[in-house]
Amino acid sequence: MWVLVTGGTGSLGHALVPRLLEEEGVEKVIIYSRDEVKQSQMREEINDKRLRFMVGDVRDRWRTHRAMTGVHTVIHAAALKRVEVSEYNADEFIKTNIIGTQNVVEAAGLAGVKRALFTSTDKAVAPLNTYGCTKAVAERVIIQGNATYPGTVYACVRYGNVANSRGSVIEVFRSILEREGPEAVLPITDIRMTRFWITLPEAVEHIMTSLELMKGGEIFIPRMPSYHILDLMSACGGKKYKEVGLRPGEKLHEAIHTIHEDVWGLKYKDKDILLVYPQVTMRRFERYGKLAPMEDYLSYDNVFLTEEELCARMTSLKLLSEK
Repeated sequence: MWVLVTGGTGSLGHALVPRLLEEEGVEKVIIYSRDEVKQSQMREEINDKRLRFMVGDVRDRWRTHRAMTGVHTVIHAAALKRVEVSEYNADEFIKTNIIGTQNVVEAAGLAGVKRALFTSTDKAVAPLNTYGCTKAVAERVIIQGNATYPGTVYACVRYGNVANSRGSVIEVFRSILEREGPEAVLPITDIRMTRFWITLPEAVEHIMTSLELMKGGEIFIPRMPSYHILDLMSACGGKKYKEVGLRPGEKLHEAIHTIHEDVWGLKYKDKDILLVYPQVTMRRFERYGKLAPMEDYLSYDNVFLTEEELCARMTSLKLLSEK
């Protein structure tokens, strides 16, 4: 089986690719991305003869079609992601996140790919910023692929901010504290802010589980706890902060699904998974699991991690030294 990962040189790709190479039957993992320097670095980090690299951009329709040759499974992770950047570069985010996703759907369908899984975000739910809007449209583009190309199964995963991913708040806090020491004044946009918590290994396992379960049309959501931003700051070792105000397009709280979506729950291998189904019925569309209560799933109305729990989780990820 050949697996193609778009945007595979990012934080998710570095965690996902070694996990894919552990799977029985995986003969080749193709990294499709536009940064040849990151590809070279990744080639040195992961020494496996089954790993292949292809320089290209999902914006390029022809190149994306060529990348799908012989591929069985596509994991579409390529995206522009910075919220504040999206507010000033909306056209660029549309080209990558929406048109690029259209190209992936078309290329996968015409190449006879068996399954294509799209990685989405909580920003796509009731989107406030341009990034969230483009990911919300991209979700619909992927789901529509089930009707347009019935030989391919298309689905999405949707989860919250990934702890210590590139550009995340943990990375920002740690960088400042390492540079300036424990008395550094850390920038906090708003002390009321809450976010969902998920780690890279958890995100990878959610993707792997979704690949097993997908039948077409689903958006897979893992159950996640939340945290308060001040608790996270303290867990990182910060003592002082300064409120700097919300950045352009930034939310105070996040939602992972809303009361307006058709949500079902599923227990699978001791994991609690939520499945969001499209309102428009498409070929192979099949509900499974148990109908979930009609309620919003919000970061501020959720189970919260304490400062001690955050410390323990970051220590287990080697983001903090053991005390």
